[in-house]
Amino acid sequence: MSERPIIIGTRGSALALAQANLMLAQCRAAFPQLAFELKIIKTTGDKLQTASMAKPDASLPKGLFTKELEVALLNGQADLAVHSLKDLPTELPAGLRLAATPERADVRDVLIYRSAEATPALTKRRGFKPNAQLVDFPKHATIATSSTRRKAQLLVVRPDLNIVEIRGNVATRMKKVAEQSELDATVLALAGITRLNFSISPDGKLHGDAVPTGLLATVLAVESMLPCVGQAAIGIEIRSDDERLANICGRLNHLNTFQCVTAERAFLHGMGGGCQSPVAAYAEIAGNHITLRAVSFRDGPAKRGAGSRPRTEAAALGEQLATQLR
Repeated sequence: MSERPIIIGTRGSALALAQANLMLAQCRAAFPQLAFELKIIKTTGDKLQTASMAKPDASLPKGLFTKELEVALLNGQADLAVHSLKDLPTELPAGLRLAATPERADVRDVLIYRSAEATPALTKRRGFKPNAQLVDFPKHATIATSSTRRKAQLLVVRPDLNIVEIRGNVATRMKKVAEQSELDATVLALAGITRLNFSISPDGKLHGDAVPTGLLATVLAVESMLPCVGQAAIGIEIRSDDERLANICGRLNHLNTFQCVTAERAFLHGMGGGCQSPVAAYAEIAGNHITLRAVSFRDGPAKRGAGSRPRTEAAALGEQLATQLR
């Protein structure tokens, strides 16, 4: 009898499937003698499409996009769970652990908006020039985002902006910006749109199969829009006592990425926050040292900090910054 395939659990969203298929391909390439299969699992976050992400409260459970995947791991219905690491809580259920993070993609965010050239003059929809920056938008322009981190940082650059919530997958959000005159722009993760095979040409045009006509994109500098903890990283979660899967994950892991997200997640844990907390952190490695930049908007005006330690002290660095900013 042939050995049971190794089951990779994933959400069913387009981005989650793209990331899971990326991991499936890496697993099959690294272990051609083993069989791997994807298992789609619907999470609470997928079901709560109308819940407010910008106003989290006690009624929203932790692990909105991860809990059901973790239950499947613990019940033996899945062997590996593939997450957008930014969605994975810093405290994991007993019996589970974060075992690998493949090499991280570009952590920056992207401003998506309508082109003035492609927007009919007689419509109420405003269009803007290619490569527009936040300073180029008119006073009280409306930017759609459900991220408290993005909202806070947008308002640092432009306190006059009108920030509203938006829900839906990447394609849905693009469509809303293209068609709804009350929206001027939205902000998305560059890694997400890249993994969905969208691209930005040098003239600022956004390309891809599901891109509405006339959308432009500007990549925002990290200095003005610090990413959320774990942004652009994929996390692979397994059962803590499964050495076979740990060995597989060892081949998938990118050490620099793992150490960077360890520092970021230690910072978030130290701040006592979840994935919707108005905090941001970004770690980088140079030589034998790791540096971490962080900002918190939890108690009013921005509190910023930065630090550096030997790369083996990634978690301690995150804890240090959290203590500094609390």
